[in-house]
Amino acid sequence: MKLKCLAAGAAACGAVTGAMVGAAPARADWRVAETPSFRIYSERSENELRRYARDLEIYDYILRQRFRLPDEPAAYKLPIFLVNESGLRTVSERLGSVGGVYFTASEGMFALALHEAEDDALLHEYFHHFSFQAGALSVAPGWMIEGLAEYYMTAEIRSDQVEVGHYNEGRAYSLLHTPWISMEDLLTKRAGEVRPADRPGFYAQAWLLTHWFTSDPERNRRLVEYIRLVGDGVEPLEAMESATGLDPDALRAELRDCMRTRLMGTHYDFPAREVEVQVTRLPDAVGDLLLLGQRLKVGVPQEDRAETVERVRRAAARHPDALYPQLQLGHAELHMGDAAEGERLLLAVLERDPANVEALQLMATRRLAQADETAEDPEPLRRQARTFLARAYEADPDHYFTLLLIARSRIGAPGYPNDNDLLAWTGAFQLAPQLPESRIGLAQALMMVDRHDEAAVLLRPLANAPHGGGAAAAAAALLEQAQAGAAPTADVSLDEVEPATPPDDEA
Repeated sequence: MKLKCLAAGAAACGAVTGAMVGAAPARADWRVAETPSFRIYSERSENELRRYARDLEIYDYILRQRFRLPDEPAAYKLPIFLVNESGLRTVSERLGSVGGVYFTASEGMFALALHEAEDDALLHEYFHHFSFQAGALSVAPGWMIEGLAEYYMTAEIRSDQVEVGHYNEGRAYSLLHTPWISMEDLLTKRAGEVRPADRPGFYAQAWLLTHWFTSDPERNRRLVEYIRLVGDGVEPLEAMESATGLDPDALRAELRDCMRTRLMGTHYDFPAREVEVQVTRLPDAVGDLLLLGQRLKVGVPQEDRAETVERVRRAAARHPDALYPQLQLGHAELHMGDAAEGERLLLAVLERDPANVEALQLMATRRLAQADETAEDPEPLRRQARTFLARAYEADPDHYFTLLLIARSRIGAPGYPNDNDLLAWTGAFQLAPQLPESRIGLAQALMMVDRHDEAAVLLRPLANAPHGGGAAAAAAALLEQAQAGAAPTADVSLDEVEPATPPDDEA
């Protein structure tokens, strides 16, 4: 079956979510489906959620087979929230018209997808998440990463077979009825670097070029040669002409001819797989604040912070004795309201649940912020932060944010980076290679101990990320320094490496 909307039709998909907070909120009946690779949150029925989770696991399996990754789940289970339009806006009001979006915030990486939308958007975004785990994609240019995301996002999943490579109707329309961008722009720019009006064409042409390469064994060998040339530092246009024998005009003509043929997908057969899916209904106290909790992780514009805190206060007031609402209220107060009250709430949560990892992490961020602001010796506050982090690590040694905070707490200390600092950064990176801060933080530490070649390998994928935003710019600046064998400069700050929101019309 093709991954489709969880509901049977648009009317069912359009039911108003109860996650929005108001004077008389509808009751949210949230469930979470947990699989080896995902945690999927939805208000749909258990059977629908199970089918959806199974198909996502099979999609992940096919990607691992195709890109020769071990058939085992990643260290980080990606949370996916299936929402309607109002739920999308609850998490971020800055989003444009999107069917799905992928966030890489330090406090939590996750994806949102609309119930009403085709699943192409979610699968496109998941491919970006997956691509940072695949070494073969580490030097791929922007068009190729987007082309592969477009190529695999149309996956049709059946019981023992997956077919990929079919066209998305919107992309087909762009190819047939809108002006094409130049091959020079396609091969040398990222999607965010072309004019907004040209972005649908960029994605469509990237898909077509990917399809052209992958649909013929000889052309696929040329693609391998092209990737090798790009990895060796050859400019993209020169690499393409050297690998294919085609200049930009001739390549454009080839793609035009390709459109006139029947574009076939590729079948992948696999043994019938049993996917373990555990579905749990979330308590109302969790469901009422679930999406607001994600909003707090991705960041809120200054002008919206007071209103956001009020929404969290109202929602938490309905569940005064429940831990999760008090945790989210403590988070909101700490970062956007009354910080002292936020600390009081978080310490109260820890009195009841001493191993609450999120509360421990938030308290560590509180102490680190105080250390940065104090006019006195900051080390006592940093030691307090590390005490909270030691407890968080004991409770969950595989949480990337804990390791990232441990490493961050040591920046600027005497002897930094020592072997333990490098181990902390390495652990954070291995658990979350998609996260810009873990990648840049490790690269900076490596450069400080004259391991510039290793740093350059880490930085290239982020410098080339299709939606890298400020993170890509920071990685590109550090990459130049690493290639020159220089020490990292202080003007590349870890506080400024969060990537931009994907373009409005990405999927």
